[in-house]
Amino acid sequence: MDENVPGLPSLLRFRPETAGPLSALAEALLRGPSPLGRGERELIAAYVSELNGCRFCASSHGACAAAQLPGGTALVQQVHADPAAAPVPAKLKALLAIAAAVQRGGHEVGGAHIAAARDAGATDVEIHDTVLIAAAFCMYNRYVDGLATTAPDDPAAYAQMAERLIVHGYGGAAAPR
Repeated sequence: MDENVPGLPSLLRFRPETAGPLSALAEALLRGPSPLGRGERELIAAYVSELNGCRFCASSHGACAAAQLPGGTALVQQVHADPAAAPVPAKLKALLAIAAAVQRGGHEVGGAHIAAARDAGATDVEIHDTVLIAAAFCMYNRYVDGLATTAPDDPAAYAQMAERLIVHGYGGAAAPR
């Protein structure tokens, strides 16, 4: 692994055999067709990553969410601190609660979570996408942290990553910088 390349991109370069499927999954989940906006999906990914203590993923996806949502970085920080009190729509609060339940374990998602999301206007597709994003980011977080990748300290590095991801997507995540 290249210690000069932070986070997941270093792992994708190290194992190109798995880079394609992992990048394609991130592209589909975070940028593909969905009734949830790209910023909302990035926020879900960042929130789960924060819950998992994965600094690289929480920071990089938080920067992507911040760049695509009104409220920017302050909003992302509020969601990380207390999603129930954050200034996001009730539907997104309910979906974040589902994501947090998935992060704790799949069986933690209960009927009350689903009912709250539906009562707030979430569709079955939005609930599905939230569960899949949360589950996938538990995997990505464990992959990134389990192989002790580096994470920049400078928030500007994550803002730069976010700009690139927003424009070019996740297909080139392993490409040289």
